[in-house]
Amino acid sequence: MKNKHKRKHHTVYFAGELFSHKHLIGNAYLAEAIYEKSHGRYLCVLPQNIEHRGLSAQVIRDRDIRELIECDFALFNFDGVELDSGTVVEYLIAKFADIPAVVLRSDIRGGGSHHQGDPWNIMASFFPRTARVIVDSLGGYKTSMKRRSISHIDEIVRLAGQHSSVDAQLMCEQVAQACVRALDRVGAMEPHMPRHLREEVYNWLALMPGLRGKEKGLRRDFERILRGKVERELL
Repeated sequence: MKNKHKRKHHTVYFAGELFSHKHLIGNAYLAEAIYEKSHGRYLCVLPQNIEHRGLSAQVIRDRDIRELIECDFALFNFDGVELDSGTVVEYLIAKFADIPAVVLRSDIRGGGSHHQGDPWNIMASFFPRTARVIVDSLGGYKTSMKRRSISHIDEIVRLAGQHSSVDAQLMCEQVAQACVRALDRVGAMEPHMPRHLREEVYNWLALMPGLRGKEKGLRRDFERILRGKVERELL
């Protein structure tokens, strides 16, 4: 008998920069493309859509941490010569919680002390229940231009016809398809956290970040989250 609690879709915490129009547009389009390419199986939760106006820095941080822990999966954008520090912190919290994770890098530049491994600092590598998606976004954009035979059209025609945005969207859809395949892979991986440690780990996660609230209430919230993950066969 199939688990009646098993969802037809999974929530995915979408971690990455959200401080410029390029970040906001890119995050939004990739999240929507992942939903489309997965036929609604993966619902990305965009932190940029969580209401933050008028809130203190800690309240904002606490909301993001809670949202991350609540989600079934997580997607981390590891772009930049140096990784975004907030994204790295969220990644480590996800790994403490044994959340299936996909690390995406669409930046063609190398970064950190990666040596011959991942194109980022080695301290963010080798964590279990994690899949990598490393793509050449600029190369994908140029390939789309060539396929559509618009490499040499007049710039006025290109702008008026919105050809550049079409090429960017096609590139983003390819990235989304790769992310969906990676989410499928990590979803098939067995939990790394031993069963006998689940309650202790989630009790500690309730306290470790210093979230605002009474200890009893925090523990109760995280126990509820843990029960939901176990029922949905995520842990």
